[in-house]
Amino acid sequence: MNTARAETLAARAQLLEQGGWEFRRLEAFRFMPPPAAAVWLGDEPCGSCDASPLAGAGWTLHPVGAAGLVDARWLDAGDPAQRGALFHGLPQPGEDAVAPFAWAHRALCRQGLRLRVAAAADREAPPLILQLRHLPRDSVEAPLLVVELEAGARCVIVETHERDAASGCERDLVQNLQIHLRLAKGARLQHWRQAEPAAGDRIAHHLDLRLAAGSHYAQAMLARGSAYHLQRAHVQFDGEGATAQLGSVLLSDAQQLDQQVRMVHAAPRSTGTARTLALARGKALVAADLYAHVRPGAEDADIHQHLSGIPTAGSPRLVMRPQLEIEHDAVQAAHGTTWGRLPDESIFFARQRGLDEATALSLILRGMAAAELARGLGDDALCETVGATQALETALARLLGAGDAPATAAAALAKEGGRG
Repeated sequence: MNTARAETLAARAQLLEQGGWEFRRLEAFRFMPPPAAAVWLGDEPCGSCDASPLAGAGWTLHPVGAAGLVDARWLDAGDPAQRGALFHGLPQPGEDAVAPFAWAHRALCRQGLRLRVAAAADREAPPLILQLRHLPRDSVEAPLLVVELEAGARCVIVETHERDAASGCERDLVQNLQIHLRLAKGARLQHWRQAEPAAGDRIAHHLDLRLAAGSHYAQAMLARGSAYHLQRAHVQFDGEGATAQLGSVLLSDAQQLDQQVRMVHAAPRSTGTARTLALARGKALVAADLYAHVRPGAEDADIHQHLSGIPTAGSPRLVMRPQLEIEHDAVQAAHGTTWGRLPDESIFFARQRGLDEATALSLILRGMAAAELARGLGDDALCETVGATQALETALARLLGAGDAPATAAAALAKEGGRG
């Protein structure tokens, strides 16, 4: 038995025999406990799906710009040497709330992609754009992505997750994804994430971000509910002056969606902003949990949290939870939550411009959601470039059941502007 196989079996044993799967007792998962451990370990894999190392770990990469700046390695976790390179420098599963997910990932992970991005010689050159598209290669899978930005590197990542009928995986998907991002001193990363699983899919995406001094991370995410959908981000401010901003739009129609953001300020003068807009209808359950921890010694940390939940129809359940744990006196912190249907006055005034009620609702929600994504990326024009604007319009039309409502609203707005 090679060492890679031994590590896989040890991880499975750790999960099933020692670590267990006791999520119901944990506060973070009180509203939406994950499916049983056996689901994530692939007890019933889809034999028709392509899970070979040649499948490219499910990731396709398209650099736009100075492609010579990126070093990409697709690695086979079943080969001892490649497995060592794939997991090099990544933390071992600890004892935190999501350790069982980490053990399940180590037990099932077959391939992964590691990217290293260098800084451009010309500091005025536009940032490198990396288009990362993930296609599932098995009905139960544990993909891995590691991205390291060298000092001073500037990069835009466009990460999308899609279902491909041609791959042969027609069953509901179970996906336990791990993403590790490492930003060296002065590096800047803008990250667009789009995760819209099928209704019966059960997926868990874990993002682990480490920020060195003076580095900056900006993320905009569009996520849709499914049978089980967890989006969890852990942001660690390790260097002075590091900044991170996350803007999320969560959509759910009679499905489940759980977002958890953990920001740990371990260095002085770090800034963390997390904003979430949840739109739900029917019997949907959406939980959004934003937590920030300021450790001793992290003076002048700056924290902003805001959550908004809007039921668009039916009786969805929306759980909004901002949380602060502060162990230093010199800190700026602000958090807030709003929940409830749109005021009647908002719809009324929109209808005074000649819009029907459905179009007015779509126009207002589209504006609110687009603003959150733009705040996350920090660039309105970039939202158009990476496809975030179009993805949002399509997803909102699906949620509201109004097919062409965004286009109608946009046309109505343009017409009104022309009159002025």
